Amino acid sequence: MGRIMKVVIDADLCQGHGRCFSIAPIIFDFDELGNGVVIGVGSLTPETIDLARLAQANCPEHAIFIEESS
Repeated sequence: MGRIMKVVIDADLCQGHGRCFSIAPIIFDFDELGNGVVIGVGSLTPETIDLARLAQANCPEHAIFIEESS
């Protein structure tokens, strides 16, 4: 059985720079305050994991986390 990858944004850390949305608009959106949010439940596919990792690496507040579960 494979691992399930999920991306989350810590709302307390996010300051709304929008890099996540700029890098991966199919994964991230922004709320009414301009802070990043994950679209849907944040499940990642083999096609979106690299985009999520790129967004994570470019987040100035380190507010993006990629979780792995079985």
